[in-house]
This record gives sequence, structure tokens and C-alpha cells, in this order.
Amino acid sequence: MTEFLQWARHHWHRLINGRTQGEDERSYNYSSLLACGGKPSQTPRPAGKHRVVVPHLQCFRDEYERFSGTYVNNRIRTTKYTLLNFVPRNLFEQFHRAANLYFLFLVVLNWVPLVEAFQKEITMLPLVVVLTIIAIKDGLEDYRKYKIDKQINNLITKVYSRKEKKYIDCCWKNVTVGDFIRLSCNEIIPADMVLLFSTDPDGICHIETSGLDGESNLKQRQVVRGCAEQDSEVDPEKFSSRIECESPNNDLSRFRGFLEHSNKERVGLSKENLLLRGCTIRNTEAVVGIVVYAGHETKAMLNNSGPRYKRSKLERRANTDVLWCVLLLIVMCLTGALGHGIWLSRYENMLFFNIPDPDGRVVSPVLTGFYVFWTMIILLQVLIPISLYVSIEIVKLGQIYFIQSDVDFYNEKMDSTIQCRALNITEDLGQIQYLFSDKTGTLTENKMVFRRCSVAGFDYCHEENTKRLESYQDTVSEDEECTDTLSGSLSNVARPRAQGCRTLHSGFLGKPSARLCGSTSAVGNGEGSGEASHSRQAAFSSPIETDVVPDTRLLDKFSQISPQLFTRLDGTSRSSPPETLYIMDFFIALAICNTVVVSAPNQPRQKIGLSSLGGMPIKSLEEIKNIFQKLSVRRSSSPSLASGKDSTSGTPCAFVSRISFFSRTKLSPPMEDESSQMDEIPQASNSACCTETEAQTSDVGLSAGSAEAPNGPPPLASNLCYEAESPDEAALVYAARAYRCTLQSRTPEQVMVDFAALGSLTFQLLHILPFDSVRKRMSVVVRHPLSKQVVVYTKGADSVIMELLSVASSSDGTNPEEQQMLIRERTQRHLDEYAKRGLRTLCVAKKVMSDTEYTEWLRNHFLAETSIDNREELLVESAMRLENKLTLLGATGIEDRLQEGVPESIEALHKAGIKIWMLTGDKQETAVNIAYACRLLEPDDKLFVLNAQSKDACGMLMSAILEELQKRTQVSPELTSPRKNFPQPPDPQCPGRAGLVITGKTLEFALQESLQRQFLELTAWCQAVICCRATPLQKSEVVKLVRNHLHVMTLAIGDGANDVSMIQVADIGIGVSGQEGMQAVMASDFAISQFRHLSRLLLVHGHWCYTRLSNMILYFFYKNVAYVNLLFWYQFFCGFSGTSMTDYWVLIFFNLLFTSVPPIIYGVLEKDVSAETLLQLPELYRSGQRSEEYLPLTFWITLLDAFYQSLVCFFVPYFTYQGSDIDIFTFGNPLNTAALFIILLHLVIESKSLTWIHMLVIVGSILSYFFFALAFGALCVTCNPPSNPYGIMQKHMLDPVFYLVCVLTTCVALLPRFIYRVLQGSLFPSPVLKAKYLDRLPPEERAEALKRWKGIGKDNHMASKYASQPAAKSGRPTPGSSAVLAMKSATVCTVEQSTCETMLDLGYSEPGASKMTGPSAS
Repeated sequence: MTEFLQWARHHWHRLINGRTQGEDERSYNYSSLLACGGKPSQTPRPAGKHRVVVPHLQCFRDEYERFSGTYVNNRIRTTKYTLLNFVPRNLFEQFHRAANLYFLFLVVLNWVPLVEAFQKEITMLPLVVVLTIIAIKDGLEDYRKYKIDKQINNLITKVYSRKEKKYIDCCWKNVTVGDFIRLSCNEIIPADMVLLFSTDPDGICHIETSGLDGESNLKQRQVVRGCAEQDSEVDPEKFSSRIECESPNNDLSRFRGFLEHSNKERVGLSKENLLLRGCTIRNTEAVVGIVVYAGHETKAMLNNSGPRYKRSKLERRANTDVLWCVLLLIVMCLTGALGHGIWLSRYENMLFFNIPDPDGRVVSPVLTGFYVFWTMIILLQVLIPISLYVSIEIVKLGQIYFIQSDVDFYNEKMDSTIQCRALNITEDLGQIQYLFSDKTGTLTENKMVFRRCSVAGFDYCHEENTKRLESYQDTVSEDEECTDTLSGSLSNVARPRAQGCRTLHSGFLGKPSARLCGSTSAVGNGEGSGEASHSRQAAFSSPIETDVVPDTRLLDKFSQISPQLFTRLDGTSRSSPPETLYIMDFFIALAICNTVVVSAPNQPRQKIGLSSLGGMPIKSLEEIKNIFQKLSVRRSSSPSLASGKDSTSGTPCAFVSRISFFSRTKLSPPMEDESSQMDEIPQASNSACCTETEAQTSDVGLSAGSAEAPNGPPPLASNLCYEAESPDEAALVYAARAYRCTLQSRTPEQVMVDFAALGSLTFQLLHILPFDSVRKRMSVVVRHPLSKQVVVYTKGADSVIMELLSVASSSDGTNPEEQQMLIRERTQRHLDEYAKRGLRTLCVAKKVMSDTEYTEWLRNHFLAETSIDNREELLVESAMRLENKLTLLGATGIEDRLQEGVPESIEALHKAGIKIWMLTGDKQETAVNIAYACRLLEPDDKLFVLNAQSKDACGMLMSAILEELQKRTQVSPELTSPRKNFPQPPDPQCPGRAGLVITGKTLEFALQESLQRQFLELTAWCQAVICCRATPLQKSEVVKLVRNHLHVMTLAIGDGANDVSMIQVADIGIGVSGQEGMQAVMASDFAISQFRHLSRLLLVHGHWCYTRLSNMILYFFYKNVAYVNLLFWYQFFCGFSGTSMTDYWVLIFFNLLFTSVPPIIYGVLEKDVSAETLLQLPELYRSGQRSEEYLPLTFWITLLDAFYQSLVCFFVPYFTYQGSDIDIFTFGNPLNTAALFIILLHLVIESKSLTWIHMLVIVGSILSYFFFALAFGALCVTCNPPSNPYGIMQKHMLDPVFYLVCVLTTCVALLPRFIYRVLQGSLFPSPVLKAKYLDRLPPEERAEALKRWKGIGKDNHMASKYASQPAAKSGRPTPGSSAVLAMKSATVCTVEQSTCETMLDLGYSEPGASKMTGPSAS
């Protein structure tokens, strides 16, 4: 009973709080077995009141019933129907569609005797057929969901039983909030749970979130503070705490709450303590947690919304035309009612025509005309195409099938192809006018390659590394295909170890995990699935990313680092070169300032043992941190904390001296007693690290860069497996590894780095301030093992870091202020140079804090951490207080190569008339350089930079740019009214092209309402727009502005979580399944693996889908109007009585069967132009942008043609049989037969390609009609009394006049359309018809014709003109293949590399740099 009440309460809340599914809403469709493949919502649900979670134990029984017992259990039910409610609920949902309600109204109307037109059963037949087809489809889909739900709910996990006092096997569906769950390695998490115990000695649990967000790299979760120090597994019977957290919501990146012990002490909870349903335990033997959210209240289920539901532009147009058909039907019915009233008035006194009622009363002509109006509604109901919507759905499914079956979309390297996640907007692919693209990972490969760095103001070009990349570029295709077989490459050890690091504890899997892995595709289908999933686990680990060759000059300086350096630093000498210290800190920051997870495949991770120091009094700030982690603010002021030993004089402040918590506190890195001499510190540290990790280092070894790297680290370093969340982090870690600064292990409290001559250094990890889009930087706070200082290492965007710098406070140099200013100026020049070469730039800085400063910051930071409300804001403020007054160490330049085929794709899309905007978070110079390399900008484009510091300045600058553009161009691209189509962008070949670059700060001003119109007018003059430093919110606002104000079709494409909002706002969202997880894919309508596939998707399949569906919809309107008008013309000869000259069965089946399949086949298989021609002539795409196939004028011409053909089809037989004594059905049979031939041959005329399938379906339709007519006339003599169709078709087939009538009628009816199509193809052919003619030519002639079409002679002339221009004059790279290769492989030539360091160090600019500068300065 309790379970039923929970279920009822849950669904009642869903009913009350649920929203009606709108146009842009998504419907539930849990295609993933774990029901967690959805997208994060754009705006998180409000948390509401807090949730109290009480353990499901005997001692908490009453409190459990009051709190946790009222929450829903873990059973999921994603089905809509049950056996009892399927029929009523499905009918209820289907009748939400207006067309079905209309036909239901007609069925009910036909049951009224006064207006009855057909037999009641006949009128119901079309509606019943349509409803049945849709009901069967919905039922099959729901049954599939039911089987998946059943499989999920019956999965097994270990749940603690309060009766048996042990963990027992329990089905997922029986898990409730408050249960304790024990999971082993490789098991899937059944519900959202707070982590209370991990077998990892540091309280870490590694999880893989690929089932939730598609990311295959490992992530770390931590045991709740205070529980990590437990020596044994948590005992549920001794657990006396309760959890208070926020109510269920769909925000995956946030979890607020606290754990309150029985003594009212509180410990803050965050997302780092939460294990989400659908994730998989990795590299951890066992974990224990308590469930806080179950079933439909888990974050995974709240984020699941299935395939996207959008209404396409073509469908909206068709709905409008259906309304016109309704209006036409009303006019025809009014005509019939008025005609019948007039006809009766003329024969009012003739009882033969005006039969009185049984009571003798005569019905007035007006009332009779009213009745006839409704009779005509029933008779002419076929005018509204009831089967149109069903046919559209079938056609779209067929189109999607062929899109997904296109082998050109298959990516062999990723073993993936295109995904169609939205089922009803395929035709919109052929009408795109604006394309908004991300840069990193979308246009580029997102394979970050370390290229250059600047340390202490000196630039290091890494010439040997550049040569290595050039060799990779020369054999790039070979390497990509043969990566697994290359001997001597790092991939030989990286790939198998990537799998090994995931299956480290495979021995603990056991039977439950085996069942999980084999239960479903979402978990893994057997061994094959496991191997496929492991193939992508070693993210960002291709040889081109990992094999970094050190720069010889920097390596020489690096070799000067020695332990004696710190001895002198600490007091005995001050003559050590400061540059060496900068280099050391720079590489330490690269190695530890990240979230990279390190694992070794052959043994579990070990933490450095510090048990010998366990009894020491508090001497370090790390102990303070541990105390804060265990104590709330209220507890820290408790009198009971004053007991215990007093700390020594090494304690930073009196506040800490009152606190005693020593026995199980994890201490700082190994160090000797205070009495040790300063000159012994380095040796003591080294010996401690080496001794305690001797077993580990002997097996794991050091990281290796490249086999060819001079003085490289030992090869055993390849045993380490790095799991990075972003390719930038991986590239910097591999770069540090190349200089023998190897990240060896990471725990929540310490990071171990093997640093060349210094040996193993263990940094006590105090805090990690993760990267976010607001701060645009990341920081780690560590205790330096040699200097014993608290050091903050920060890396982030140069625009942010430069603002946080201050004069160094060290006294290493004679003039530290001048030294720091010089480093800053030189580094800024280097950054600008890197950006102009298309490199991604990051700045690295540090800050040394005193113990007092750190203690004060620590106090405020933990106040923020233990807050539930406004926690994020408080944490950001705390980070701002820490990240200031930084000392600049250096900068890095990372290359992100263009994807294969991107320049050609963008060039084709430009020719197709699509305006392309690049929306990126990178700096201006990098984005502009990439824009030239990918041909988004051409060398002769005039580039305008919109960069203003205020709203007024932004408006003035836009006005000035507009004036200059208007002077340069005589023809203005008039900004039409928002209701009209926006003008197409200028021809790519025209000389007046312009490009616009706008920064994120200026974009904020331009998006304000007062400047929006001016901004859109400015962008109308530009062929390409580049938005730099744009935030995710700004990206979505730009797309929304263009879509809503210009009323154009928009497409957004991206690959990362920061592109999700932009993808969701656009008419079509494309996700790229690249290196940054699957968030963009899950939020998209279509998913591709590479940007180059977009051109084929739009230019080929988009064109085909739009053309097919447009012509099919028009054909449906045509055939319905043409056939129903036969009934209307007949009313003029039967007194508008609503009589039909055709048997009702034939009338119904004519549209339902005989003419329904050919248009569906046409909509799926029609191909006006071949794929090769469409790709070679992108300008053919413009016809879809202008909606040429389905214009309002086209619709009305189609209806007029239908009226004409119906007149011919009616009056040719009429005049033929005029004066004869044939009966009404004998007259109607030639009309039906001729109409069938006319309608089917009309489709033949309109078809651009006829296959054997087309002909088979058409012939089959004709044969089925004759078979039905013969059988019906022979067998169904009394099926529809008083009519008698006996032998009508048999008699006509023996009559030559019948054949003559059918042939003559068909020819006369189709002659105008046939002549029009012939003249159109001969005298004024459209570009599509010309291209269709090219497909018929032999290959040689076709190639010559294509050359003439594209004007290749003119193109060659223009290309030679561009090539003849000196690079210094243009200031931009040429768009040829050489420039692209330079961008993709080696952005810096060898000559430049040999001089760049010297020139920049001396303050000069390099000669070669001016050639690659680009137009950004203009």
C-alpha cells in the first residue's frame, strides 16, 4: 500500500507541476537503458525546500517514516501506458491533434440522420485506420520502453538489510532513500548517493560518467570529510548522522547540503561527495554510500528528456495551407447549401422534389440548405488530407534512415556515424541561412599540441618539436590508419594501458557486475562493447599530443636546477639566477595545476606513508585545513575543543592553538624535526620521498616524452595513464613530462612530481579552485616541499591573469620591480605573437602566501564551503580574494590543428549562401588567424574590429564602420522588415567582401536592445562575423537575436558543454562528438563526428529532404483537391443534394489506399540532382533558402491546376455520355478511373528520377484499383444499399469508349503541366534543372560542363592574382593548401624559429612574424 501511495503522490505532483508540451519542448524517450542520456536543462529547476535524509535503520524508524519514507523509491517507469489505460489515453493524446478532432467531428456529424451523407461505418473508416496505425506505433515504442524499464529495475546491487545486519542482493527498484549501498569496481551506481567510504586509502572514488554525459575520462569523487580517515568500512549500524540537502533538481554541476552528526556537528557536502545514478565505479575496489535521491528524483532522470521535438518551417507552412483548404471547403459547402436552397425554391410547389414530413409539415428551403451544408462537409471531407500527417511522419523516418545509412558520414577512427536525434526537422536542413560555429573542437581537432612557451620573458620556439610535427603532417593519413601498428610509438603502450587502467580491479567485478555489463547496450554488450568503450578511454593521448621534444636552450637552463639552489635560497647564498627559479616554478605549475587523474595499470595507487609523524604536534597549515574540514564554525568555537596538547610555537595563529586534533590528522609532506639544519632539508626530503615510494617508482618509472627526445626521461614513464578532463590540461602535463617534470600521482591531499635532479617532490594539496567560465582560470594551493611556503599556482586566460599581476615581493634580483615589468612586457609580446600564429595561449603565475594570510583566507573560505544558500557566490568571492597580486612565470602556446576538410567545407557553405559566424572564447588574434586558415575570411576581405569600452563608444564605432562600408559598396544590402526574408550575403567572389570581429565585452553592449538593430544592420554587410571572448550565454543570445529579429533559419554547431545553450536555441543544433564529452551531442538535433560532414548533411541531404517533402506535401493537396472537385462539379447536376456518383467504398479507398503509397515513395526516394553534383555546385542550395519548391504562389498554382484537371476529368466523360441512359455509378466509374491515371501520371511528370521502385508502386496502385473494382462489383452487390455496383467495371472493360474516355481525359488534363515542364526545361531552366541535365552527360563532358559552370578560368586568374601579391602587402596568409597545411601542422617556419627567441628577447619583432600577422591590427 505504501508503494502505491508513493507512486500516486509522485504522479500527482508530475501532473500538477508538469507543463503542456509546447513547440520546442522535448518528449520523454528513454532510449538509453540507464535512462540517463539526456541533456542538462538550460535553467536548473528551483531547489525549493530542503530534503532531510535519515538512514534506513531500526534506531531511526520513526524519523525515517516521517522523512525518507515519504520519498519515491528507485523504481523507474518511463512508459506512458498500461494494459488498462492504453486505449483511452492513446486516443486522448491523438485527439490533441486538430486534424483528428476535425475528422472525429465529421464521424459524429454523419450519425445525424438529417445530414447523413455516407453509411456510418464508411465515414469512420479513414479515422479508424489513421488512429490504429499511430496507436500501433505508440504501443510498440512503449512496449520497448517497458522492457528496458523492467531490465533496469531488476538489476542487482548490494543493499544493507537492517534485519539481516549485512549487505544483501537487492533489485534496483527496491532501493529507497536512506539505504546504504555497497558497490564494487565496474558496477553501475543505481541511485544518487553520498559517498561515505572508499577502499582507496585517500578516500577517493574514481567514476566514469560516460553513461551520464558521454565523457569517458575518469573523474574523482571524495568521501565526506571526517569519514576518509576511517580505518575500516563504515558500519551502518553505528551511523548516527543525518543529511540535509537541497530538494531534487537537474543541475549536474551542483549539490548543496551538509551531514549533521548526533552531536549537532555539521560537515558540508558538495558535488565532489555525490555519486550520480548511471555512472560507473572505476579503479576503486569498493565504495559505500547512502542514497539521497532515488528513481525519478535522481539528477540523471531529471535531465533525461529524450529526442528533441521541434516543428519544422515546412510543417508550419503546411499547417497554414491546411487552414486555406478548410476555408476552401467552407466556401464549397456554402455554395452547395446556397445552390440547394435556390434549387428547392424553384420547385417549391412540386411535391416530387420537396417531400413533406410524415406530419405533413414542409421543410423550408433555407433550413434544408443548412442541412445540406453539413452534408457537403461530410461529402467533401477528403479535401482535408487526413493521411498527410501520417505520410509526413513515414517519409521523415525514411529520410532519416537513408541519412544514417550514408557511408560518407562514417568515421572509422572513432567508429561512429551520424546520429539523427530529432525526427521531424530533416527538411529544415535544406533551408539554413545562418550558421553559428564554435571554434575549438568544431573547426579544429581539439588535439592540443604543445608548440612554444615563454618563461621569465624568454621565448622558446621548440624547433625540434616543430620538425616532429611536420613529419607527422607529412604522413598524417598513414599515421591515423596505422596507429596501432607503429613500432616505437607511444601509442603501442598507451592504448593497451588505457584499457588496463580502467580494469585495474577487474578481479573484484564478480557476478553482479558481469550481469550489469551484459545486460544492455548502455552498460556494455559483452566483450565487444567493452573493447569498443575502452578504445576511447585514453583521451588526449595520441602520439602527436604526447611526444613532445624539448627545446635545447630551455633544457640546458632546466638542467641547472639542483638541490643546492634551494639551499642557497634559504639563506646561505643569494647568487642563484632568478630565471632558473622561474623555470622550476613554471614546470611545477604545468604539472600540478590541473585535475589530471594519474593511474598505473600494474598496481594500485599508493599514498606516501606518514604514520611515523602521526604523533607530532600541529606545525603546519595543512593540519589546520584538516581541522576545518572536520569542524563546522559552531564546533570550532566549542569549549570542548580547548582540551588536549597545546601546539608548538610553529602554530600560525592563536586561533589554531586552541584546537587539538592530532591522532588521525593527515600531515604535510615528509619533513624532519624543527631542529634539523636548513642545509639538510633538500637531502632529507629527497630521501624520504625516495624511500617511501621506492617500490612504486621501481615499477611505475618516470614519464617519457618522445623516443627521439634528447635527455628524455626513462621509457618506463609510459606506464602512467593520464586521464584529463580537457586536452589543454593533457598537453601541458605531457610538455612538463618532456622536461622530466613528471606528474606521478595525485590524491585529494597531495600531488607527487618527479622533478629531474630534485627527485620526487610531494606537494601537500591544500585547495583546488577549479576553472569556471566566470573566472577563466584555475588555481591550486600547495605547501612547497622545499621552501615550506604556501604557494598558489594559477593558470588561465592571459586577459584575466594579466589584470591580477603585481610587483614581485621577492628580493632575488637587484631591481625586482623592473624585472617583473620587463617579464610582463616581453611575455605580452610573446602572447600576441602566439595568437597571431593561431596558437591558444595561457598564462602561468604564482603567489607566495604567509601563514597568517593563508589562515585568514582559510577561515573565510570554509564559511563559504559550509553554506547551503549562495554557496557558489561565496566561493567565487573567496577565490577572488586569493587570486590577486600574482607573479607572472610565463605563458604557453598550444596549437589546435584544423580538422580535415574544414576549409573546403566552409568555402562550399559560403558559396551556398550561408552566412557563417564564429563564436569562440579565444582571444582575437587566435580566432582571426584560424578564420583565415579555414577560409572563413579571404585574403582580400576588409576586416573591421569592433572593440569598445562603453555602450556609446560601441554605437559610434558601429556607425563609423557602416559609413565606410556604404562608401565601399554602391549596392546596399537593404535591411528588410523582420517579416521578410533577410537578404542573402554577398557573393563570395565579389571584391567588396568584409569581415567583422567583435570582442566579448563589446558584444555585451551590442546585444542591448537599443543597439541590436544597428548591430544586425552592420552584420548584414559582412560575409563573416567573428565573436571573440564570447561566454556561453552570449553565444545563445547572439543566435536568439538573429533568429528572432531576422526570421531566418539558423544552425548552431559545437562540441562542448559551453555550446549547449547555443545549440538548443537554434532552429537546428548540431553536436560534434569530439574530445570534450557528449553534452553537445545529447542536446543536439543531429550529431556528427567531424565538421566536414556538415557540408554533405546540408548541401546533399538537406537539399534532398526539403525538395522531397515540399513536393510531396504539394502533391497531397493537389490530389485531394483534384479528386474532391469531381464530387463538387457533380452537385451542379444533382440539385446540390450531396449525392455522390461514386460508391462510398471506392470514394474512401481512393485516397486511403490507391493513391497513398506513391507519394510516400516519392518523398523518400526522389532525387533531383546527384550527390556529387550538389557537392560540386553548392549554389544549388540557395533554392531551399528561398523556399522555391514551396512558395505561397506555388501552392495556389497547384490548386488551380487541380481545379483545371478536375474540370477536364469531369466534363470529358460528361459530354461523352450525355444523352445516354447509363446510371449514376456507370457514369462515375470512368471519372474514378481517369482521375486515378491523371493523379498517378501527374506524379510521374513531377518526378526527377524514376526508379523501378517508383514504377512498381505506380503499377501496383493501378492494378489494386482494378482488382478492387472488379471484386467489389462482383461480390458486394448489396454492401451499400440501395446502390448496386454489380458488373460496372466488367462492362466498361469490354467497352472501347471507356478506354477512349480514360486516355483522352488523361491527355487533356495533363497537357498544360507537361507543356509547362518541357518549356521550363528548354527555355528558362532553373539551376537545379541545369544541374540535372549535367548528371545525364558522359563523365568527360560532365567534367567540362562543370568547369564552364564554375568559371574555373576566372578562378584560376583570381588565384594567380592572389598568389602574386607579396605576403607583406596583404598581411594575411593565402587561402591555398600550403597556408592550410602551415596552419594545421607547423605555424612557424624553420627560419623564423631560428631567430624568434633572440629577436623577442632583445625587444625586436621578427621579420617573419609580420608575414603571418593577419589583419587584426586593422
